[in-house]
Amino acid sequence: MSAVVETPTEQGHQPGTAGYRRVVGALFAAGVATFALIYSTQAILPELAHRFAVSTTASTLTVSLTTVGLGIMLLVAGPLSDVVGRTRLIHLSLVASAVVAVAGALAPSWPALLASRLAEGAVLAGLPAVATAYLREELHPSTHARAAGLYVGGTALGGMVGRLLTASVAEFAGWRWALASTACLGLVCALAVRSLLPPSRHFLPRPTGLRALARTSLRAVTDPGLLALYGVGGCSMGALVAVFNTMGFRLTDGPFGLGLGAAGLVFLVYPVGSLSSTAFGRLADTYGRRTVLPLACLLAVAGALLTLSSSLALVIAGLAVFTGGFFAVHGVASGWVPARAHAGGVSTGQAASLYLFTYYLGSSVFGSVAGRAWTGAGWPGVVALATVLLAATGALTLLLRRTPALVGGSR
Repeated sequence: MSAVVETPTEQGHQPGTAGYRRVVGALFAAGVATFALIYSTQAILPELAHRFAVSTTASTLTVSLTTVGLGIMLLVAGPLSDVVGRTRLIHLSLVASAVVAVAGALAPSWPALLASRLAEGAVLAGLPAVATAYLREELHPSTHARAAGLYVGGTALGGMVGRLLTASVAEFAGWRWALASTACLGLVCALAVRSLLPPSRHFLPRPTGLRALARTSLRAVTDPGLLALYGVGGCSMGALVAVFNTMGFRLTDGPFGLGLGAAGLVFLVYPVGSLSSTAFGRLADTYGRRTVLPLACLLAVAGALLTLSSSLALVIAGLAVFTGGFFAVHGVASGWVPARAHAGGVSTGQAASLYLFTYYLGSSVFGSVAGRAWTGAGWPGVVALATVLLAATGALTLLLRRTPALVGGSR
């Protein structure tokens, strides 16, 4: 099959062109780095709780504080990218995050480790804040949903690789080398993005100043469709982190009694998320986001309920289905936000930042609540929490089906 020839009048890189492959490859690598670094401690929470003599709930702070820092800085990074550009912020964020990850591996105390994890989230914000906005600007409109799915697929793979890497390294060399290994992965990904990512061709700086910021902010928080999408991100991510923050404790406890490395192997289900986000992105391009988003939510609920089984095989199968459903939800919703924002005259960078703010707020809040649910009610308590959050996600997807579409914004 011959490659598509790009022309100066093209609306964006099309599938089959070198530019499209470079954009997708770079953002895939960036997604790997982002999730690997954010959740680098998740698979070793039992080890951290033991080494620092802290509780299960306290150990989850190494994840929650990272997402707190990320969420706060997203509110800055999105509007900043509308002024300084997308690619500059992406490169700076990835390099800085690898450096901070090294500092975390060298942390001399529990407070120092928590401080480094908070800083990790803050410096990482530049990438997720602008990724979907960059894709919307630089790729042909017919590919937006599938490209967003591929980017989210990269985050799913990063989540798996980071967790497997830290779990296996921690078992043989300790938590410091485990975190150092993810810092190396982040640096490799930063170099790959530096080499692959094409400069922006369609980026237009937005007006600066408080008045312009207030005007675009008001539109970003008053559109009912965007508000529902923000809620989808927060609730679905809260469910995901609730399950995976506590899964290590469940598998290393009775009746399974797995070692840290073996328990970490459950993150091998993450490629299912890569496949589902890509597949649902293609389905959204064909049948519309309004149609496929509720189906993705139902898939996640079915997976969560399946993990209640006492059979390890069924627990793993449930995690796979749950993970596939979550990443399908996130892939469709995250690509929908900049599309609707652009159609409504809202800054795409700001709307994407607000979506991710609620997304990581859900991670921070419900990731820690899950520790209490585990302590108080065991695994059924965690599944109940995740199911309630997914039910709220489903209600929001049904609300989106009744929300009027904007021209060019959604189907």
